[in-house]
Amino acid sequence: MADKLVGACIIGQSGGPTSVINASAYGAISEALAAEDITQVLGADHGITGVLNDKLYDMGLEDPQELAYLKNTPASELGSCRYKLADPEKDDTDYKRILEVFKKHNVRYFFYNGGNDSMDTCDKISRFMSKSGWDCRVMGIPKTIDNDLYGTDHCPGFASAAKYIATSAMEVSKDGRVYPTGQVTIMEIMGRHAGWLAASAALATHFGAGPDLVYLPELDFDQEAFLNDVERIYKEKGSCLVAVSEGLHFADGTFVSEAKTSSTDGFGHAQLGGLAARLSELVKERTGAKVRPIELSLLQRCGAHLASKTDVEEAELAGRMAVRAAVQGETGKMVAFERATDEKGGYKCNIILLPLTSVANAEKKVPLEWITPEHNFVTKDFIDYALPLIQGEPERPTECSLPRYAKLKKVLA
Repeated sequence: MADKLVGACIIGQSGGPTSVINASAYGAISEALAAEDITQVLGADHGITGVLNDKLYDMGLEDPQELAYLKNTPASELGSCRYKLADPEKDDTDYKRILEVFKKHNVRYFFYNGGNDSMDTCDKISRFMSKSGWDCRVMGIPKTIDNDLYGTDHCPGFASAAKYIATSAMEVSKDGRVYPTGQVTIMEIMGRHAGWLAASAALATHFGAGPDLVYLPELDFDQEAFLNDVERIYKEKGSCLVAVSEGLHFADGTFVSEAKTSSTDGFGHAQLGGLAARLSELVKERTGAKVRPIELSLLQRCGAHLASKTDVEEAELAGRMAVRAAVQGETGKMVAFERATDEKGGYKCNIILLPLTSVANAEKKVPLEWITPEHNFVTKDFIDYALPLIQGEPERPTECSLPRYAKLKKVLA
């Protein structure tokens, strides 16, 4: 057991939101409020920018029932950000400010909930605190619908997004076949470099109503092969549904969407979009068919009404385990999931801890062997991987048949 460390904690959310990131926040907040060594639980307004601005909420003043509603509230209730900290060896201005705020509130625990770039932020803060001599335990809580965090079997947020995508694909598949004339439908799904989300559309096909073709960014996009595939299936079936990842790219690395230089986020990543519309024009020109582009956009990451119970429960567990590990002496780690088998031979999720340095800025992609030799669908290995994760229907509190989300007071500390 590590030396006892007594002080306040800060919990922050960062990066793109998900339908279960607040479940992780609830797990961390409720666990921290119950921890004997944590004297005050603070929520950072809009992630690390809230720390820099000393805008912190006293989570102990929130109504316990409202906190519980976080489990079914989508997006980032504390507010998110895409703020990139500089290399502390080159510019330590932000880090000195963070240390100043930590000392002001006697912050001895810092929990950051996010994806790849957020783990980089977490790692940098952890190393700076250690170098500065300020005893503070720093833990990363995973989050990303992209499912591309290195070292963890899967990420909180992915399963619910996958369930939404698969369900939507089934519904669109049925809709696209109602008329005798038929049509080609192209669904654009999030995923810049990793195709986990687009691959999830194949779950719909596995259950009888889904895409005929699926294209992932793990492989270079062959436009002519794509058009040949679509034309062949349209002629055979009279309709064709295609799922494409927004990050499809040609062999030279340029994005098919040609949105590469349109805008970037705070970390310099391209803001993609418009791929379905572009491909639709090409398909219409080739086949003469009626073509409908569909961009799921934000819907896939905020669809809490289709959340996976497994995902919600694991997201909450990730938050709780981060706090428990820190209180027990761990620091500089990220909570991760390890797939196992229970006593009945079913799916089981174990918690492991990974060094932040091994996770930060690394990407996990869909294994190439899970993509068919034709490069236009996924194998059953992916289905077997994803299916256990989307299971279960969480209890969804409602008000007049609409979702009842958390309504936090957000009292500044």
